[in-house]
Amino acid sequence: MSLSPIPRGVYPSITHISPKALAEKGIRLVLVDLDNTLAPYRSITPTAEVIAWKEALEAEGITLFLLSNSRKPGRAQRFAEQLGIPYQGHSGKPKRAGYLRAMERLGCMPSQTVMVGDQIFTDTLGANNAGVIPLLVEPIRLAGNPGRYIRYAVETPFRLLGKRRPFL
Repeated sequence: MSLSPIPRGVYPSITHISPKALAEKGIRLVLVDLDNTLAPYRSITPTAEVIAWKEALEAEGITLFLLSNSRKPGRAQRFAEQLGIPYQGHSGKPKRAGYLRAMERLGCMPSQTVMVGDQIFTDTLGANNAGVIPLLVEPIRLAGNPGRYIRYAVETPFRLLGKRRPFL
């Protein structure tokens, strides 16, 4: 386990992560962040593209699991229920415990698990800390919060390094 902030690849969106390629690498569990990864902030409904990606994962024998830090009451639960997937809110990323609980619930080892998220200092750092393979996606939308631009600028060197070491 490592405290590295460097992801294993940076992808334009979740739909650019191939379920078939994941299955070929022995992945059985995809942990995924909600806000700005699966959906924009405040969005409450999965898009047709997200639904199709989830179904393609299932066809490859891979479970999608929503691992969110969302503090909005019921948001992660409602989104996961609409998508028909298990979830865990208030996960405490980047702490290891949330990742370990999710894998234990699904009976998967870190080597069989990837974490897909849009943030280096929660999703990627936490995944590396838990021994899970971190895959980074570009945020769906940065607009609306100046802090997101600052965070993204700070993350840029790690994103560039991650692009050099793709998992898929």
